[in-house]
Parts: sequence; structure tokens; C-alpha cells
Amino acid sequence: MGSMFRGEEVALVQLFLPTAAAYTCVSQLGELGLVEFRDLNASVSAFQRRFVVDVRRCEELEKTFTFLQEEVRRAGLALPLPEGRLPAPPPRDLLRIQEETDHLAQELRDVRGNQQELRAQLHQLQLHEAVLGQSHGPLMAAAHTDGPSSERSPLLPPPGGPQQDLKVSFVAGAVEPHKAAALERLLWRACRGFLIASFQEMEQQLEDPVTGEPMRWMTFLISYWGEQIGQKIRKITACFHCHVFPFLEQEEAWREALRQVQQQSQELQEVLGETERFLSQVLGRVQQLLPAGQMQIRKMKAVYLALNQCSVSSTLKCLIAEAWCAVRDLPTLQQVLQDSSSEAGVSAVAHRIPCQDMPPTLIRTNRFTASFQGIVDAYGVGRYQEVNPAPYTIITFPFLFAVMFGDVGHGLLMFLFALAMVLAENLPGVKAAQNEIWQTFFGGRYLLLLMGLFSVYTGFIYNECFSRATTIFPSGWSVAAMVNQSGWSDAYLAQHPLLTLDPNVSGVFLGPYPFGIDPIWSLATNHLSFLNSFKMKMSVILGVIHMAFGVVLGVFNHVHFGQGHRLLLETLPELIFLLGLFGYLIFLVIYKWLCITVAGSATAPSILIHFINMFLFSRSPTNRQLYHRQWCSTYWWSWPWPLCLSCCWAHLCTCCASSASAREGLQGDRTRTRPNLWTPLMPLRVAGVLTRRRQGALGMKRKLSSSSPPRSSCTRPSTPLNSALDASRTQPPTCASGP
Repeated sequence: MGSMFRGEEVALVQLFLPTAAAYTCVSQLGELGLVEFRDLNASVSAFQRRFVVDVRRCEELEKTFTFLQEEVRRAGLALPLPEGRLPAPPPRDLLRIQEETDHLAQELRDVRGNQQELRAQLHQLQLHEAVLGQSHGPLMAAAHTDGPSSERSPLLPPPGGPQQDLKVSFVAGAVEPHKAAALERLLWRACRGFLIASFQEMEQQLEDPVTGEPMRWMTFLISYWGEQIGQKIRKITACFHCHVFPFLEQEEAWREALRQVQQQSQELQEVLGETERFLSQVLGRVQQLLPAGQMQIRKMKAVYLALNQCSVSSTLKCLIAEAWCAVRDLPTLQQVLQDSSSEAGVSAVAHRIPCQDMPPTLIRTNRFTASFQGIVDAYGVGRYQEVNPAPYTIITFPFLFAVMFGDVGHGLLMFLFALAMVLAENLPGVKAAQNEIWQTFFGGRYLLLLMGLFSVYTGFIYNECFSRATTIFPSGWSVAAMVNQSGWSDAYLAQHPLLTLDPNVSGVFLGPYPFGIDPIWSLATNHLSFLNSFKMKMSVILGVIHMAFGVVLGVFNHVHFGQGHRLLLETLPELIFLLGLFGYLIFLVIYKWLCITVAGSATAPSILIHFINMFLFSRSPTNRQLYHRQWCSTYWWSWPWPLCLSCCWAHLCTCCASSASAREGLQGDRTRTRPNLWTPLMPLRVAGVLTRRRQGALGMKRKLSSSSPPRSSCTRPSTPLNSALDASRTQPPTCASGP
């Protein structure tokens, strides 16, 4: 079978790589993806290996690339995809790449730092301009007075007194809006009201120099008397990180300061514009260098990590490596090694070596099968050369999803969405999308395509489109025939809002619907119970077929690995138990569908009661048989075969386990690589032990109760629960009528 249906044959190869050409050989093997290296230096720490210095240099470059990538994203730019397949650079280019990257990163740091400083200065000037240009009403007029005044103050100042040396002082500045209320409250309490404060919101928003978000600041002007109060005000404003500016009392000086601040702000904006243009040029160079550089350094680091897994020969002239490789890729591997080591003068050699370890599983995928293989691998990767269930999952998984999701409208929307992704899968913008949810949908586009297609199919079977029934073909039920032959009058229709269509009346049921569920069931009151019964039986049939198919796939594994005893001890019992129980249940369902007519639907037997009686080894007199001598086949499947097979199975397992333990004793402590085949048989042994213990306990109970009067095995105490069970068994099952 091909690699899609079974894992490929993998061999262990030993590589002899010349020291001068080892890097080139491993780089070429990595580009083709032919091998998987084994670590021959597992006992050596990562800091003591041969190429640890080169790995550290690559990691330092990755940190620099991460810084450059964050700066590009901070500027709102997108990194382009690398063009073509870029190989790992030669080792001599590593120093050149490191110097270029460090120089570019340092230049970007300097320009970004200058930009931050210029933005902070511009922000400071804008706040100063806003404070100078803001009007504060009476406080501006108070700046030209020599002290406090009131209506009762004399017109002529007294020759001396406590107010002789008092002078009004001002503190002006800006504070963040969410701090303004707390600042005003604290100033009033700390200064005990010996101040006048005015807060006013700025008209225009200013860009924050750190976050870049627009913010509307609050300007304030505080007037006070006394040096001690002024010190308190300056300390409080410093604690609130306020921007405090000098306040000029003279109007001419104030206008001159405002003009200078505006001029400085204009000049600083021009310098900042030039800095941002230069920053854009530097970021442009980063965009050109970063995608290719990141990929090359990652490949170089991967090459050095692979070389660290190699051992050095005694002559120090070559590296010895071991790797897993597909058998069909061995000629390609040898050719790649020869081409890569031709410049060194000594050819690299690869030869196959025997190995007792189990090789890794190799299954090749493409863009169509990758999503289905991922679903299978999520449950567990199969052993080496086991049957791969992924090709069968391509059909079974979307179909079982559609059994649950069946709807024509919703399935069509899913199909069209997946089809759009499939048609646009080669566009660069679609591949470069970084959204995690989009990447999840895009990776499973073929899975969504088949899920939508199968949902449309099952939607036609359920006859549902956006949860509404559709009439494609004429219904198989005739209401006119029921009305004509039943004699329904106006009084009868007025008293009975719900009417029943009797299929026993000729002409009412004309035949089954051509495809899917008849749309008349959407009008019936027992629509839900009918569909639930139908879907439950269909799910049981599909589930048993699915499980039986999985058991049959195990037959190919047993034949391939030469484990014939598993066919007898594992596959055969599984099929007998599965088909003997649930296969018989499917037979009863299909037989009832085909053989029970409309005339006998009212007295149709219950399959569930038959299935329960098969386990209880009993018969229900109120539940008639589906076919003649059904009880014989029931006992045939439920008692002799499983019992005899279980006894034979347990006996064979005991014998094989004894021989295996004796064989292990002869072999000593040698580790077996094959899995234990007798682990699934433990439940039978435990069941046998429990059965023997139960029998012994019953025998002991009989001995202890020998003095008591015997009790018939058929009698039992009458309890309300037992009475209810007896009553439920004697009542006949009720069947729902037609729609």
C-alpha cells in the first residue's frame, strides 16, 4: 500500500560528513527534508557541545530581529513575505549579517530616542502655549494689584500694618484631567483656603508623547499670599506630576513669552518632521532586511543544532551522524551528499545500518490531506507502518458531522465560505494574514469544504433549509382522501383542532417520499418524536458500521506484522461481540422497517424490550416476536457463543502468557520492544476471579442459612418498586399514530 494508507518504510542510516563540508551537507538535507537526526551526544550538556558558540550568536541575532520586528509593528507597518526559498547562509557571512543588523538596530534606537525627546519637548511647549493663552477672568486682573482689597478697605493705604508687605503670587501649569479634582481638594485642605484656584479644560487635544493617544489636559492658575503657602503648592503640584510654568504678570512680557513659545514650537515641529522622515527610511531598510534575515538565521541555527547532535571521529576530520530516512529516499540522500561535499575534495558517505529500535512513523501529506491527518494525529500517532486511518477520515469525519449538522442552507453557506478560501489560497495577502482565527479556518479549508458539501446532502435527506421544510416533490400523504372517507363534519372539526391521518384508509398514504423526509411531517405535532426515533436508529447503524470498519482495518495490521494469533484472540472476539449484539440490533431495526406493514403498526413489537430481554434471558408475554422462533436466535447469540468463546479465549491466553513468561525467564533482563498482547485479556481474568469469589460467597451463605426455612428462588418480597416494575411489564407498549 502507498504511504497515504500506511506509514512508509524507514531505515537508519549513518552519515560520514567531512568537517569542511558538514555545514553544507546538513543545510541541503534540511532544505529537502529527507532525514531526521538522532542525538549521539545525549550525555553531553548543551553548553559543552562543539557548535554552542555559533548557536549563541544566532540567538543574539534573533533577539535583535525581534526588536526590529516590534519597531516595525509599532510604526503600523507590515513585513512582506520572503521571496523564494532562501538557503542557510554560509558561516563566513554570519559576521557580516551580525554587523549590518547591529548597526541598523543601533541607528534605529538613536532615531527613535531622538524622536521621543523631540515629542516630549514639543508636548511641553504646547502645554506652555496653552497655559499662556488660556484666560482666567478675575485672576488676570488681580495680577496688577498689590494686595487683597474689599469694599470696606480704605482708599488711602495706612502708613503701616500687617498687609504692608503682602503680595499676590501665581502658579500656572497643566495637569491630567483625572487628577484635577484630587489636586484641587488637596490644595484647599493643605492651604486652609488661603488661595484661589481656577481649573479650565483645554480646547484642543494633545498627543501623549509615550502612548501616542490624544488627551485633553486641564490648565490651572493658583493665586496665593505668603511664601510658606507657595512652597506647599509647589510640593503638591510636584507630587501630582503637574507641568508648572512661570507666570508673567506684565502683559508685554506675557505676550513676548507667548510669541517665543509659538516660534519654538513651530521650529521643533519642522525638526520632528525631518526626524520622522528619516525614521521612515530606516524602517524601510528594516523591512527589506528583516524577512530574509529572519529565515536565514533560523535555518542557520537549525543547522548548528543538527551538527551538535553529531559525534566527532577520532581523527577530527569528519563528523558522524545517524538519521532516519525513508527507504525510497536513500538514492536521493546519497546524491545530495555527493553534490554538497564535492567542493571539499572528500565525498560524504551514507550507508544503512541495522537497528533494533522502532523507527518513527512517516506519512507524507499535502495541502488537502494535512487537515485530516492532523485530526488523526490529535488522537495519537500510529505505530511504525500501521494502517493510516486518515484517508478514510476524509469521508467519515465530514459525513458524521453532516449527520449532526444536516441543513441545506447552513451547509451551503459553509461550502461557499470554504470554496472562497480554496480559490484564494495562492494569494499573498491570504497567506500573510496573522489573525489566529483566520489561520485556523484557512488551514482546515478543505475540511470545511467537505463538511459543507455533506451537510447539504444530509439537509436534503432531513428536508431542512434554514430549519424550514421544503416541498421539492409532492407529498406521499393525501389529506383529501382522509376528508372524503372519514366524514368529518364542521362540528367535528370545531371540536378537534388536531386531526390524525390514518394510513390504513385507502388513498391516504400514497407511498414513500422520493428522497428524504416527507415535508408533511413538519406540520405534525409528533414531528420531533418521529425524527428523534429515526435519527437515533440511523446513528446506531452508522456507529456500528464505523466500529466494525475499524476492527476490519486492524486485520491488515495483524497480517502485515505477522501476528496471526491476534486474528483469533482479538479480532474474532471483537467481531462476534460487536455483530452478535449490535449487529443483531441493526438486523431487528431493518427487519421491522421492511416487514411491519401499516396494518400491523399499532401492535408492532418494541425492539428495545427485545434487546433488554436478550441480556436478561427472559421473555415478555406482552411484546410479541418480530419473526417466528425469534427466541431461539436470541438465546443463540446471547448465551452459548460468547460463553464458549470466552472460555477458549481465557484458556489460550493463560497458555500463551505462561509460555511468554517462561521465554522471558530464559532471555534474562533483555528489554522487549513488542507491546504486551495480553493486557486486553485482564478483564476476563478479573471477571473469572470475581465469579469464583461470588460462587464461594454464595456457598458459604447457603451453609450459614441451612437452619432457616428454604425460600423459593421464584418468590421475592413485595415492595412498591417491584410492584411498579411488574405493572410496567404487563402493560402493552403504546405506539404513536401517523402525522
